[in-house]
Amino acid sequence: MKGKDLLSIGDLAPNDIRGLIDKAVAMKRQGAGTVLAGKTLALLFEKPSLRTRVSFDVAMHQLGGHSLTLSQAEVGLGSRESIADVARTLSRYVDIIAARTFAHDTVQALAEHATVPVINALSDREHPCQALGDLLTIYEKKSRLEGLTVAFIGDGNNVASSLLLASALVGMNFRIASPRGYAVPVEVVALGRSLAHSEERILMTEEPREAVAGADVVYTDVWASMGQEAESEKRRRAFAGYRLDAAILSLAAADAIFMHPLPAHHGEEIAPGLIDAPQSVVFDQAENRLHAQKAILAELLGKS
Repeated sequence: MKGKDLLSIGDLAPNDIRGLIDKAVAMKRQGAGTVLAGKTLALLFEKPSLRTRVSFDVAMHQLGGHSLTLSQAEVGLGSRESIADVARTLSRYVDIIAARTFAHDTVQALAEHATVPVINALSDREHPCQALGDLLTIYEKKSRLEGLTVAFIGDGNNVASSLLLASALVGMNFRIASPRGYAVPVEVVALGRSLAHSEERILMTEEPREAVAGADVVYTDVWASMGQEAESEKRRRAFAGYRLDAAILSLAAADAIFMHPLPAHHGEEIAPGLIDAPQSVVFDQAENRLHAQKAILAELLGKS
């Protein structure tokens, strides 16, 4: 994986994922030292951010490196200046780029023209860093990944797509319940099934109870992501039967954990108070973005 880009979870092999999780666990327990001393990360943001910005910034600091954040207003990515020119210019200044963009094509274009590694810190198609942090959290709580069942309730969005692919790669079963018209894209499902080598590991349904029954991990996300605000009311109507509450969660395994990538809309996709339930690992999950991203940065920059 060293020296490459991370644009999709599908870019990784199962051994890559296991290696990153092992590295993240070790860094979380023992610290990482200053393995990236003298290295600089450029953070390009078309979208506002809390967890992505802070976790990447702190990750570089803890690894001995430096980060700088560039907003869309400052860069004008693809408007004031072409994506290709931004990528080639930044490559002369920094050692690695992480981009949080609206369109996946943007992060792909950055990677095509940059001569340094590019990380997809979120696009409309995928959120690979979130998925790796999620896998780390599940591994910590369950001491394994293979054979577990993840149930995702809600929109088949970028988070769901990356988690589906990640589950397939590490041997977890993945079920998702979405309203008609809001399922994970068919090409993502097809890729996931080819990676899993077993269609039984991926279940697409419109019934939340079917997805959650006996699951080890129950996961949900907002109904309207950033950039979809104009669709909010339409989506509230479509997802009215997909709120995760204690009754639905009770159908999962007795020791199931509850996950959400945040930000959460309490009273919409999750019932009020659910984020503080005993099964919730939401803030452990948020913390693990930091540790997973430390592992990614160290691996892409060739540091053990």
